[in-house]
Amino acid sequence: MAASAQNIVLIGMAGVGKSTVGVLLAKAMLRNFVDTDLVVQSAEGKPLQNIVDEVGKQSFQQIEEQHVLSIQIPGAVIATGGSVVYSDQAMRHLKENATTLFLELPVDQLEQRITDPESRGLAIDKDQTFQELYLERLPLYQQYADHTIDCDGLDHEQVVSKILAQLNN
Repeated sequence: MAASAQNIVLIGMAGVGKSTVGVLLAKAMLRNFVDTDLVVQSAEGKPLQNIVDEVGKQSFQQIEEQHVLSIQIPGAVIATGGSVVYSDQAMRHLKENATTLFLELPVDQLEQRITDPESRGLAIDKDQTFQELYLERLPLYQQYADHTIDCDGLDHEQVVSKILAQLNN
């Protein structure tokens, strides 16, 4: 299959910039853009945080998985919710015809960027810290990533440039 039909899947923690980078990357590559968080919100008719609050972390992840499995758009840039890596089935679906990029930032920078964790739609246990969530997810991001993009010290445009350089290698 032609490389241009391959999806580009962005994974990583909340606050790393997957949605913003995804839009810019899709523009630069002349591709469609899909944000799985928006797919879930649109299908469920409510913000992510409301879904998490109503059904809890595990049920939210099942809802997220169901909607991610419905995505069938070739040649798109897909920004995922940070918790998608908990579903092996969803990740296998996303990786079927894709290059998966883990956008990585140190946890302290992510915490600085997330000023409203209670309304962010984070799939996090009530007694869990953001750092504990990060440490729990990190091996999953690394497992599913074809490439890791170190975003430390970069603005969104610089991250896009780094991704384009990586993809052209």
